[in-house]
Amino acid sequence: MDSIALRSVNLGIIAAVLSSSVAAMAQEAPAAAAAPAAPAAEAAPSAAEAPPAEPAVAKPKPPPYSLPWQLRPAVVGNVVRLDTAFAFYKDAAGKESGSTVAPMLLATYKVTENLAPLVRIGVAQNSPPSSVMAAGKPVDSAVNFLNPVLGATYALKPAKPLRLAFFLGLTVPIGSGGGDDAKPANKTANAAGIRARSAMDNAMFAVNDFTVFPGVDFAYVSGGFTAQVEATVLQLTRVKGDKKNAMGVANNPDKSKTNLTIGLHVGYFVIPMLSLGAEIRHQRWLSTPKAVEADEAAANMTPQGLRDTTTWAVGPRGHFKLSDSVWFRPGVSFSMPLDNPMKKASYKVVQLDLPIAF
Repeated sequence: MDSIALRSVNLGIIAAVLSSSVAAMAQEAPAAAAAPAAPAAEAAPSAAEAPPAEPAVAKPKPPPYSLPWQLRPAVVGNVVRLDTAFAFYKDAAGKESGSTVAPMLLATYKVTENLAPLVRIGVAQNSPPSSVMAAGKPVDSAVNFLNPVLGATYALKPAKPLRLAFFLGLTVPIGSGGGDDAKPANKTANAAGIRARSAMDNAMFAVNDFTVFPGVDFAYVSGGFTAQVEATVLQLTRVKGDKKNAMGVANNPDKSKTNLTIGLHVGYFVIPMLSLGAEIRHQRWLSTPKAVEADEAAANMTPQGLRDTTTWAVGPRGHFKLSDSVWFRPGVSFSMPLDNPMKKASYKVVQLDLPIAF
């Protein structure tokens, strides 16, 4: 009996040990099975823990550019511009007054980032003082159509604050007031119109000549400030009006003439919608046309100073955004001469400029 009891005790002990082992294995198995999931969870962090995406870098806006009054822009773009000069002057005695209105319409279209062809047309209306005479009669008022201009501007940005633009233009010599049978009123209107435009648009008023005029503009634009210089050489070649009168004097005696115009413009944006601009312009004959030769002759007791002309201008300009791509930049300036012949005639000029860029 004792041996039987001893075996029973041993079997009970073995059964208890096996039961405990099986229970322990059953508890450890799920934990072991779940263990591989931990690395997967670490490999795929939640959306809340993902690093934020870097914000897109906005393209910086170009610095504001002060548009000149009589100089060319040193940039290219799609622009329609109506620019009108209202000039008031006196006769040689300084007593009676006259007036001239010279509007010009320009359209330019940017065909590439750097190149923009343009076309420009204009008219000149003159109401001279009653004291201005021709053939013993007062000169009447007249309206002339001017030589159209065809041209193109090629603009570059050689460095961040600098802008460089090259221009080449030519005229179509179909303006009125030229030829051998031009009326005194029309010829006077062209002469007055040249001065109304501060002698910077001579090519359009030289209706007897075909003119080629290359030019260059260089500008510094930074922090709302603009400084720009310009130079243009005009080569005029006579194509009509060479007939001589009874005294053997030709209506247009010069077969060719060479003219130079230069200018300086400075502008500053007071606020984003308002800038102030000032200019000084100079025109000079590099050759000596017959009229200049006679004016500078020692025998001439009343010289007019026809060789060159210098004027200044100053005024405000608005800058209004009409849509995402359309800007309206109206401006008005006041201009006066610094020397003869315009100073002797007491010229005062108001320029109304209405450009729309799109």
